[in-house]
Amino acid sequence: MKAIDLYTLLRDRRDALFTRAVTSSFAQFGTGSHISLPIQVEGAERISIGSGVFIGPGSWLVAGEPGAVLEIGDGTGMSGYCVLSAIEHVHVGRNVLFGRNVHVADHRHGITARGVPVRHQALEDRRPVSIEDGSWLGQNVVVLPGVTVGAGAVVGANSVVREDVPPGTVAVGTPARVVRTLD
Repeated sequence: MKAIDLYTLLRDRRDALFTRAVTSSFAQFGTGSHISLPIQVEGAERISIGSGVFIGPGSWLVAGEPGAVLEIGDGTGMSGYCVLSAIEHVHVGRNVLFGRNVHVADHRHGITARGVPVRHQALEDRRPVSIEDGSWLGQNVVVLPGVTVGAGAVVGANSVVREDVPPGTVAVGTPARVVRTLD
């Protein structure tokens, strides 16, 4: 066996063992789902992961306050280094695809208290986020509070989504704008 094949085998076994060990920590964890290490998880008891979900390495799943809900639907794939951060409600539908380094949050840090470091200011703009079934968020996409990305929508790489993206459309840019309707 070649060294790279041995590495891949050992990595896959490690991730499978970890996934099996942590399934009971989550509110729900569907069959056939897989977590690749390393991962950071906060509030696992408020996070529901459907069946056949893949969470790539370096990702961060947060249900950061009591009452927060983070839902990831069946068949969703996150390439890695993705952040899903909920203090209210973040919903990811079924069969959603995330490129690397996607950031989705239902809040933002306060910045208005002079003399107070940003990290010590209250979280603001608390509004639920929904990424609907079959959508695709390209690499480095940022989704801001209160946004719904409609079913089957595509958000191009490096876009910042400040407003809803209608179902079956392609949105690109900063801020993201609809540039096309899919057939």
